[in-house]
Amino acid sequence: MLLELDAISKIFDSGTVALEGVSLQVAEGELLSLVGPSGCGKSTLLRLIAGLIQPTAGSVSFAGGKPETAFVFQEPTLMPWADVLTNARLALDLEHVPRREGEARAAAALARAGLKGFEHAYPRELSGGMKMRVSIARAIAARPRLLLMDEPFAALDEPARQALNDDLLGLWREDGLTIVFVTHSIYESAYLSTRVVVMGARPGRVLDDIALDQPFPRDERHRFTPQFAAAAAKIAAAIKEKAG
Repeated sequence: MLLELDAISKIFDSGTVALEGVSLQVAEGELLSLVGPSGCGKSTLLRLIAGLIQPTAGSVSFAGGKPETAFVFQEPTLMPWADVLTNARLALDLEHVPRREGEARAAAALARAGLKGFEHAYPRELSGGMKMRVSIARAIAARPRLLLMDEPFAALDEPARQALNDDLLGLWREDGLTIVFVTHSIYESAYLSTRVVVMGARPGRVLDDIALDQPFPRDERHRFTPQFAAAAAKIAAAIKEKAG
């Protein structure tokens, strides 16, 4: 087990109870999606795992110590004055990785994210999907074991979203990543995940934990299989019956 959340609660200074009694385990190599209604604490849970905020009660623990972790937010959060390579190198610069090594790692990550040839473009010259690819490249350049993703594809059109879903699955399998992925999309969670955790409305809590036994690798054809339809229906039913 890579990660364990034990009876996590989070109350903000405003008095808002965001999470209450959340317990969850994440095994190394899983691609776990969190789904549920807006305001149920999915993003708060990611920030707790990342250590950006602390729980009011309960604990977050990692087997063997906290692994190298990267966070991809819903917005690409790129520096508009810097080119793509510099943006992708940011985390490495903050870790004081030597410049030549950092540039090589960032360039390799950009190539893997489908942006070879765009190293010296600026964010204003990129589409929304390309900006998100830069954000993902920045994350994988840091060589994380744990990747946290907070609705990264929500603002994209469907073709771009599906393409990035496929690319993410490729990176996950190639790098042996553990991914915790927040999404509102039932279909996205059914396509990407090894497990889907359904959370209830505030205060956020775990209502269902659904293991998906669909085979990997998955590609565009998988979206039209009975197995995919059954997985999506199971997740939708859990949201309606338990979160609704």
